[in-house]
Amino acid sequence: MSTFTNIGIISKPDDPLISDTVRSLYRYLSERSLHISVDDVTASLIDQYSVGASSSEEIAQSSNLVIVVGGDGTLLYAAHSMIELGIPLLGVNLGRLGFLAEISPKDMERELDAILAGKFIEERRFVLQTTLMRGGETHRVAHAVNDVVVHAMQMVRMIEIETRVDGQHLDTLRADGYIVSTPTGSTAYALSGGGPILHPNLGAIVLVPICPHTLSNRPIVVDANSRIELVLAKQNPRNSALASVDGQINLDFEPGDLLTIQKARHELRLIQPRNYDYFNVLQEKLRWNAAPRGKK
Repeated sequence: MSTFTNIGIISKPDDPLISDTVRSLYRYLSERSLHISVDDVTASLIDQYSVGASSSEEIAQSSNLVIVVGGDGTLLYAAHSMIELGIPLLGVNLGRLGFLAEISPKDMERELDAILAGKFIEERRFVLQTTLMRGGETHRVAHAVNDVVVHAMQMVRMIEIETRVDGQHLDTLRADGYIVSTPTGSTAYALSGGGPILHPNLGAIVLVPICPHTLSNRPIVVDANSRIELVLAKQNPRNSALASVDGQINLDFEPGDLLTIQKARHELRLIQPRNYDYFNVLQEKLRWNAAPRGKK
């Protein structure tokens, strides 16, 4: 009997290139008499089956595995509905890099045969809980798999952020913004900003300044159980900013607001193929093993 019997499918929107993969996936699962629920994008791509669409929240409630067809962005979108219920995610990669979505369409059926037979690796990645406080009251709470990015509302203006870690003052940063990243997100925006790559099993959070005014402001790694507090300086009323959670949720960050970031109670569950190797992923995606180009 399959380890997973109730399977949801969430697909990348506005991408006609995924249609063949989605149809093949739905046909494969249907032939195994599994209970399948799909989002509206998937339903539109398999209209010949007359399958009704479900919301992400309904899929989370009815599934013990969710397969995401797309790239890392689609998987991050799906994760926000699955984290609190502990629903594992499996990514079929049709994006450009695919650090989270690991299975290629050409290997999909072979890998699914093994996964449905219970032969897989399950990763548990910690996520961040972000709380925006305004006037002493909780204004918004969100979860970040990759990162929380604070950046100026007006893209050509610096902002001033006071940073505390476990109540101790770290810095008062004048910069275009700040990236607070999990190890999972260390290969995303934080890497582009000059931050280090953190192994997913590492219990750490990295803080990466974005174009700091003082060039000695460098990325810093702190313990994963740290409580990070960011306060937008009040002195300049034009010091308005956005806090972007995984690039999916945008919070207005106003002068005097307090943004707390800390490890969440919930984890992201990722299902990976049996031969999954994180270092191989880095080698492939970042081309670490590419041979140097010869002279023309």
